[in-house]
Amino acid sequence: MMNKHYAEEFAQKGYTIINSLFSNEEVIQLKQEALTIVNKIDDIDNSGVFLGLTSRSQLFKQAAANQELVNALKEIIGSYVVFMNDKLVFKNSTKNFGSPWHQDYPYWQGSHKYSVWIALDDATKENGCLQVVPGSHLFGEKNHGADSSDGLGFVNRLHQEDIDKDLVIDLPAKQGDAIIFHDLLYHASYPNISGADRWALISTYKDGTQEDPEYKWASAAFIVSEA
Repeated sequence: MMNKHYAEEFAQKGYTIINSLFSNEEVIQLKQEALTIVNKIDDIDNSGVFLGLTSRSQLFKQAAANQELVNALKEIIGSYVVFMNDKLVFKNSTKNFGSPWHQDYPYWQGSHKYSVWIALDDATKENGCLQVVPGSHLFGEKNHGADSSDGLGFVNRLHQEDIDKDLVIDLPAKQGDAIIFHDLLYHASYPNISGADRWALISTYKDGTQEDPEYKWASAAFIVSEA
């Protein structure tokens, strides 16, 4: 049974948090499974991002359809919810840079998508937790023309003058917590200066009643709740 009105907070802030969505034991299993998958891939790039765990693992497919999560998404999105794909973001002592300020929408266009950021390790300011501008999903789509020539990925970057630092808040998370956020929310992450792991699983969902192009990156899409 849900203990808060996720839709109300999401509409106002552009994000909401589910504390302890997964137990420590479940997170350990997910991280070990992710490590097994990543170690089998030869061409992981320098970004510290790996796309497509669910297409390779039944464990991650089950996690994507977690009932508590699906209930929250139904409250936010509606009764017809489709899982699109997921990605692993693994920061550590060698892949330690922060994510620049951006919105997710420019990466896929079409209907709005909803990301679920799940902490596979405790996320702190020192090891790279999220930063957001609450309510920025109401500002609309912004031009992402900032310099991205550093070779670290994130080709869509907001200009620094678009970010009011007085409005920025940090979103530290405990292992197993989940942060659901809108694809227009301004967000970034700190660099990992701790020398330790900060792994996160980011799953993307959509309203199944909305038309979209056929995304190549969503080859593992499946319905988690049908109207």
